[in-house]
Amino acid sequence: MSTTLPASPIPSLQTLELTSAQAPLLQRFFDDNPAYFLATSGEAAGPNEAIEEITGELPTGWSFTKKWVIGYQDPTGSLVAMANVVSDLLASSVFHVGTFIVATARHGSGDAQALYRSLERWAVASGATFMRLGVVQGNARAERFWASEGYVRVRDRPGIPMGPRTVTVQVMVKPIAGGSLEHYFALVPRDRTDDDAL
Repeated sequence: MSTTLPASPIPSLQTLELTSAQAPLLQRFFDDNPAYFLATSGEAAGPNEAIEEITGELPTGWSFTKKWVIGYQDPTGSLVAMANVVSDLLASSVFHVGTFIVATARHGSGDAQALYRSLERWAVASGATFMRLGVVQGNARAERFWASEGYVRVRDRPGIPMGPRTVTVQVMVKPIAGGSLEHYFALVPRDRTDDDAL
């Protein structure tokens, strides 16, 4: 398992691992870029959103190696993107993208694709065979983006509380590094079914 952060594919940005000490930096980014939160929960980020993103724990019983909260910082010291990635979630070689936000001002620039693809290369170099994530149903921009990056829907999880809303989350998976969906389902059988009890 890599202990090295992914390199930024954009020369003007540097990556840093966000810890509790950088929560104010992340909170400013969330406050300045509310589009993700409006699309998912219907309201702007709460005042503790950043610290919860950094320190929040995974569900009890879910195995993993490490939760990475990665920031992309411009020369002024501000964040322009962030990613929350969990390595070996539920099974070895499955990397889960918990959150991926690029500043609204950079939408349409190609930065989101470049940043995501660098994350994927880093994950492959770190032992990933599959990438996994959840998309709130109806978040059309995210649905289009992840489909364009090769993700396929494998199940729906209805009844997920997100802020004041209750949403359906589409679980999406992308086999990489020679993986197949059948191999993925063998590793993570819970994603083979729409039974929300699993």
